[in-house]
Amino acid sequence: MSRTASHQQVHALYSDHHNWLHGWLRKRLGNSFDAADIAHDTFVRVLSGGRTVLGDEPRALLTHIAKGLVIDHWRHQDVERAYAESVAGLPEAQAPSEEARLIIVEALMRIDAMLKAMAGKTREVFLLSQVEDMPYTAIAARLDISLVTVNRHMRKAFIACMMMD
Repeated sequence: MSRTASHQQVHALYSDHHNWLHGWLRKRLGNSFDAADIAHDTFVRVLSGGRTVLGDEPRALLTHIAKGLVIDHWRHQDVERAYAESVAGLPEAQAPSEEARLIIVEALMRIDAMLKAMAGKTREVFLLSQVEDMPYTAIAARLDISLVTVNRHMRKAFIACMMMD
């Protein structure tokens, strides 16, 4: 396909569906700014995948991608809110800078994504070990699983941590 034809398809895709998608997102998010950002990110995802034609139901694919981005947006807001609550009581001199806040929130988002990607039991074993500081034998007793199984879950969790971007 020529570059001109591809450019025309991208233009048609955007012009045919952007306003609809922006309106759909605005209703769900309650504001136009976040809706515009997520609509933009939706089209970026579609185009970065090399797609300029979305088949018979283009809005179904756009909606599917946008829903995932909305969930990510809400998750990010939850992490930012939890972080803000955790540092709210700090004296101003000890409060992290805006740059540190951005770095910390980004790290928390990556950790959150890594934990969500773990199987439920692996995540539970990992959190008991790393957050609750429970020894493996206590985890095995608490969850009524063998020590070998605890070790297996921890190995999976550590591999997931190492694979984190």
